[in-house]
Amino acid sequence: MKISIRKGGAEDLPAILGVLDSAVVWLNGKGITAQWGTEPFSARPAAVKQVEDTMAEGDPWIAEIDGVPAGTMTLTPHPGKHVPPADEPEVYVRLLATDSRFHGHGVGAALLAHATEETRRQGVSLLRVDCFAGSEGRLIAYYEGQGYTPTETFAVGDWTGQVLEQRV
Repeated sequence: MKISIRKGGAEDLPAILGVLDSAVVWLNGKGITAQWGTEPFSARPAAVKQVEDTMAEGDPWIAEIDGVPAGTMTLTPHPGKHVPPADEPEVYVRLLATDSRFHGHGVGAALLAHATEETRRQGVSLLRVDCFAGSEGRLIAYYEGQGYTPTETFAVGDWTGQVLEQRV
C-alpha cells in the first residue's frame, strides 16, 4: 500500500472527524476507553470545535491510501492549552490518528516522518508531541520507537499525558 500525504484544509473536517471517530472505535475495541473516551468526536460538539480550532491554528495533513483518508495530523507552532509552549520555536504534532482500516500499515510513522520534514523545511529544530500516558505506556513506547524522547508529564483531570520531543 502506497501512502501519500497531502495538505488539508477546512473542507477536510468531515474526513478528519471520520479518521478520529474510527480511531475511537478501534481503541474501544482494544478495551482502551480512557484515551479518547467512548463517544465519537463527531457526536460531541465541543470535540468538533476543538478539532476545527486546532486545524485553524496550523496545517492539517491527510495521509491517503488509494485516495481514501487513512490518517491525519495537524502541525501547529505551539501545543494545546494543557501543555506549556517551549522557550524556542517549535512544531507540535496534534490530532495524530490512523483510521482503523489502516492500522499496522505505517500510516502514523509516515505522518510523523512528514512532520519531521515539515519542521526542517520551516527551519525549526524542535518537534514535539503529546500522548495519553495510560494503557501501560504503549503510546509512549510507540513514539520512542519513532525517535522521540519523553520530557514532562501533565494531567487534565484524571487523564495523564506525556510530552515527547525530537531534535530535527
